[in-house]
Amino acid sequence: MKYRKLGNSGIDVSVIGHGTWGLGNDYFGEIDEDAAVRSIHASLDGGVNLIDTAAAYGLNNDSEKLVGKAIKGRRDKVVVATKVGLLRTFGAYIRTLDPGVMRIELEKSLKNLGTDYIDLYQIHWPDYNNSLEGALKEMLKFKKEGKIRAIGVSNFSVEEMRQSVEIADISSAQPQLSLLSRGFIESGVIPFCEQNGVGVLTYGSLAGGILTGKITKRPAGDPKDHRAEFYPFYDEPMLSMVKELLVTLKTVADGHNASVAEASINWVLAQPGVTCALMGSSKPETAAANVKAADWELSAEELGVIEESYRKIFG
Repeated sequence: MKYRKLGNSGIDVSVIGHGTWGLGNDYFGEIDEDAAVRSIHASLDGGVNLIDTAAAYGLNNDSEKLVGKAIKGRRDKVVVATKVGLLRTFGAYIRTLDPGVMRIELEKSLKNLGTDYIDLYQIHWPDYNNSLEGALKEMLKFKKEGKIRAIGVSNFSVEEMRQSVEIADISSAQPQLSLLSRGFIESGVIPFCEQNGVGVLTYGSLAGGILTGKITKRPAGDPKDHRAEFYPFYDEPMLSMVKELLVTLKTVADGHNASVAEASINWVLAQPGVTCALMGSSKPETAAANVKAADWELSAEELGVIEESYRKIFG
């Protein structure tokens, strides 16, 4: 496993992180809780030290609670990252950066995770009904109290990033990034992070699983699998275009005796400014397979081949 510094936090994180959106058991399909715990253990055994979760993953903080079970007895080996500012109310996602609510959320997350501090506490989404400045100052209070070690943000624009750096000297950002989702590069967010020493944890690095090459049609049959509502790659004409790109990825991966997923992960890790690619997994065998991506890197020539194929297909 390789490790990189997370911005200005002084924390070393593995280049592969264990993402747990799917472990909320309500968005990426039905999960087996025991297998999900073992998936986290498989990541840790493979050298992963960063586990990313959020209070909003699951109707009742289910993902945080599961992470708490998984890290019991291993807390000193884990960089725990979770998020604030997105609530689940009657199943709906509600953004709020009211400082009083943030304080309640923090205490609840600490309890769910079974810890007295959080390594990386991130604002999940902007909230335009409350002051970002007020939210960032509340995060600084949490840090001063020793309840969090570092401050991060997620899904922020460049201007929101700039404000966050100025007010709270944030350590990281969490944007969506994959071969198929480049908006945070094109909008300047990830370049801003690189230029300002802000760490980058990417989510959606396998585009909801389609960049593994194992999913060939829109997920169906599981009422808890809503990934196709968030990721647009499972419907035509996008689906056929993705399948064409996967041919190139497989050719590159075969040259390393590796999987398509590993090639897709390595594309993300090769992007300037990226610190860690978060990989969601609810099964130990998948988690162990994802870790292998850290064993090799794409060459400049291979990155060029992938990019040429992408441009030819997607324009």
